[in-house]
Amino acid sequence: MADIIDLTFLADVRRFYKKLIDKRGLSYFLQKEGPRLFHIEPSKVELVLRTALRTRDPQLPRPHDKAIEHCRKEVRRDLIRRVANAMLQTGL
Repeated sequence: MADIIDLTFLADVRRFYKKLIDKRGLSYFLQKEGPRLFHIEPSKVELVLRTALRTRDPQLPRPHDKAIEHCRKEVRRDLIRRVANAMLQTGL
């Protein structure tokens, strides 16, 4: 069976993620404490997903679990790309 991707949910997740990254910056998504620099905080990724789910039209059905997981992976991929870019720019 093919993977089920809800494009409206994906667009909502991207929109909220872009707003947060533009307003708060990359450091908002990174853990403030701990031994590892540039470690992505999972709760911030979940915040983006929960916000997109909460603002979704109540008449629309809940997105499939695979669609939610796909969006989670996409946000994490973009964060990893941005972290790698930031690390290269700082010379780490």
